Amino acid sequence: MMQSSMAVALAGFSFMLTVIWGPPLIRVLRYLKIGKSIRVEGPERHFTKLGTPTMGGVMFILPVILITVLMNGGSLLGITLLGRSVIVPLITMVLFAGLGAVDDWLGLRAERRAKGLSARTKMLFQIIFSVMIALALDFILDAPELFLPGIPLELTLGIWYVPIAAFVIVSMSNAINLTDGLDGLAGLISATAFATYGGIALLQGQIFLGRFCFTLVGAIFGFLWFNVHPAQLFMGDTGALSLGATLAVAALMTGQWILIPLIAVIPVSVVLSVVLQVGYFKLTGGKRLFKMAPLQHHFELLGWSETQVVQRFWLITLLFAMVGVALALV
Repeated sequence: MMQSSMAVALAGFSFMLTVIWGPPLIRVLRYLKIGKSIRVEGPERHFTKLGTPTMGGVMFILPVILITVLMNGGSLLGITLLGRSVIVPLITMVLFAGLGAVDDWLGLRAERRAKGLSARTKMLFQIIFSVMIALALDFILDAPELFLPGIPLELTLGIWYVPIAAFVIVSMSNAINLTDGLDGLAGLISATAFATYGGIALLQGQIFLGRFCFTLVGAIFGFLWFNVHPAQLFMGDTGALSLGATLAVAALMTGQWILIPLIAVIPVSVVLSVVLQVGYFKLTGGKRLFKMAPLQHHFELLGWSETQVVQRFWLITLLFAMVGVALALV
């Protein structure tokens, strides 16, 4: 109970810190004219968002970094609030946030044509970062390799762990990035997933990982204070890439990464919709399986409002997250 209380307290503290410094950050982004570019082929209603500040991921990333550093600094005084195990997810968040920031910045400088890093360049850096992180998980943290529902013993993957872990990190980073696009959607989905894995970590006795996850949940909620419809800023690749990669690392550290398709059912579905759309388009010579991919835009074109898509996707996420927790406890 005490560990849960500390985790919730850290979430509350990070929420307040994020909300407090949010308005000054938005003013700075507007002053620097760091505004959102809109896809020409996207839903027409999105053109009203043109110029909304982006790169808003720094709004929740910096408070998490500050709190994590301060909590680890407390160990110098004999107070242990966050352990070394949170360093790997923290470094993951920083690396992918840096990559996303470069992509966002180049996109803003490219004459407002929403062009950033090339897909190959971005993927190359994602793979390099992910392999490094997977090696750290395996050889430094000695993270559990795999737990399956109903099997109490850890399953070992041997030499396959590093490539599988790297694949999970790259996949989730891109999945959250593709999910971002509607006001509040990526934030709500990510916060729910982090709360789920934070709870699993606490139940496993991974106290420091659980606290880190809830610190991030609080910061994301603080970001959502300004990101819900109509959004005052967007997280951009700066936030989306880092959230996806960090979520994957949290899942890998618990050994329950096999449950990602349930706990992160919406991002996984979004990725599948893109893959299916592209594959069907090529096989049929130009026909579309969905009205538009990613999946959230398909439902917009069916007539759902933006808030309906976000709320219903979040409800689905909550339901599947509960199923994921139940399976983790089997």
